[in-house]
Amino acid sequence: MSSIKNSELLMLVEAISREKNVERDVVFGAVEAALAQATKKLYEGDVDIRVAVDRDTGLYETFRRWHVVPDEAGLQLPDQEILLFEAKEQIPDIEVDEYIEEAVESVPIGRIGAMAAKQVILQKIRDAEREMLLNDFMSRGEKIFVGSVKRMDKGDLIVESGRVEGRLKRNEMIPKENFRAGDRVRAMIMEVNTEQRGPAILLSRSAPEFMIELFRQEVPEIEQGLLEIKSCARDAGSRAKIAVLSHDKRVDPIGTCVGVRGARVNAVTNELAGERVDIVLWSEDPAQFVIGALAPANVSSIVVDEEKHAMDVVVDEENLAIAIGRGGQNVRLASELTGWKINIMDAAESAQKQADETTTLRKLFMEKLDVDEEIADILITEGFTSLEEVAYVPLQEMLEIESFDEDTVNELRARAKDALLTLEIAREESVDEVSQDLRDLQFQGKPLSADVIAKLADGGVHTLDDLADLAIDELTVITGHSEEDAKALILKAREHWFTDEPATAASGTSS
Repeated sequence: MSSIKNSELLMLVEAISREKNVERDVVFGAVEAALAQATKKLYEGDVDIRVAVDRDTGLYETFRRWHVVPDEAGLQLPDQEILLFEAKEQIPDIEVDEYIEEAVESVPIGRIGAMAAKQVILQKIRDAEREMLLNDFMSRGEKIFVGSVKRMDKGDLIVESGRVEGRLKRNEMIPKENFRAGDRVRAMIMEVNTEQRGPAILLSRSAPEFMIELFRQEVPEIEQGLLEIKSCARDAGSRAKIAVLSHDKRVDPIGTCVGVRGARVNAVTNELAGERVDIVLWSEDPAQFVIGALAPANVSSIVVDEEKHAMDVVVDEENLAIAIGRGGQNVRLASELTGWKINIMDAAESAQKQADETTTLRKLFMEKLDVDEEIADILITEGFTSLEEVAYVPLQEMLEIESFDEDTVNELRARAKDALLTLEIAREESVDEVSQDLRDLQFQGKPLSADVIAKLADGGVHTLDDLADLAIDELTVITGHSEEDAKALILKAREHWFTDEPATAASGTSS
């Protein structure tokens, strides 16, 4: 162990502490970091060094240390880590996440150079000042950052508010929006990351949260709790939809958000480069909510599919283009706002879809229940849509069907249960045929779920190559994945085509 007294060090700390008006402890911490950094340069690996300076005498000691990690985790950073079983050989009662330290030779303060030391110290102090300013700013609880453009940085804007800076990335700005140095900017505070270099506050003008906060500032009733914005969807700079709910029957949610002569909504629109806002009445009834979200289009009828979390919305010919919107904008925003997948169709398309579904269901009932077309159609008319419903719907409900007597009902239920059992056995056999490499395929950081494996097996996909050969639309039908996820899954399945070693020629036999 080496201890070095350095009265000049204490003088330097005192001087910087007074000059920068920061606590002595902050300066001591910066000194320790500077000495540790200098000591690390004496080692080849990426070692972990700790320096401890006595605040009263200026004596300091240097230690190399190792972080104790679980045996099963292995060493990720061999120069900085030690396995638990090895650590216990030195300190029997040591635990994971503790440290083993070894005293090493200290670097004299002169060795690192007075200027170099001072630069490191000053940088640490600047970081401390920056963190102090940031904490002071964030303690105000402000959600919108208001400042002026200080400079451009690789297409991003650096916005300054007092002595605090925020970064507004190009992809978080409103399209076609241009700012110059000195321009006033308002943006939503999305994230605070003190570990990144440069401004720690990340801003956005395109996020839905920014519009919600702007309405909160323009509409006092929201702050008072009389109104609530439930959701928001935006095409930044073009069009947006917000869903509002009134908690007071005397307050009209839409009219209150619009304001007298549109003053309130116009204030938001002007801030967002003319972005048009549709204000929608939120409803706990999903179908009613979707109908409102599709305004100004008029909806003729709507069919809700709870299992797929989707709705088929029927509109007449003259409302079709309005419901879809330019480039699909209206239906896309309505879908984002409500959280439901919305399929827009006209009456003819709806009728054709229902006819196709009825034909498929009729065929299923006739084949699996061994009944004629008349019985199948009665089940469909009464609202049965699956074998499970026939098998397990309460007995009394089926007995209320005028066309069926008790014997018929019991026979249909028995046949439905037998058919489901047969299908389950066939499904298990099909799943058993799925290859191990397909079961082990890692997607989004984990193996495919049992449900996805079963769906693939039902669709005749049993090997990695079967999956790799699928088209995106085929996979979405089989598993219900989104197009984006289906594309990623197929590409993942194709990876082995490019990474596997080419098959070697048959090894020859010597004679």
